Amino acid sequence: MAKTYQGGCHCGAVRFECDLEPDAETSRCDCSICAKGRFWKTIARKEAFRLLQGADMLTEYQFGNGIIHHCFCRKCGIKPFGRGTLEALGGVFYGVNVACLDGDAPQEFAAREIVFQDGRNNDWSRPPVETRHL
Repeated sequence: MAKTYQGGCHCGAVRFECDLEPDAETSRCDCSICAKGRFWKTIARKEAFRLLQGADMLTEYQFGNGIIHHCFCRKCGIKPFGRGTLEALGGVFYGVNVACLDGDAPQEFAAREIVFQDGRNNDWSRPPVETRHL
């Protein structure tokens, strides 16, 4: 049964909640933006994600093939989530920044296995050779 988590950016201008399964996978990839920002994600389906406040405080950044809308708070610069569309993930999804979840949620997710993905080479099914920097 899914559990509801709340989270937001550093300054609190952007707040969201999402329903995640107890065994929800988390991952880190070595693509240029995730590696530089140390983005640690879990996936929420479109219907399981709700932006509670701060839509007007978000700015988006896209690069490469433009599949992902990387969403940042215009005030503090933190990326609490990204939004994309991939049929393999059921259509629209949100890549939620686990580090932006409230309370003990990051520690709860850290106790699970973290999957590493080779985003730099678009080989999402394999880990990169080096993961210590992620």
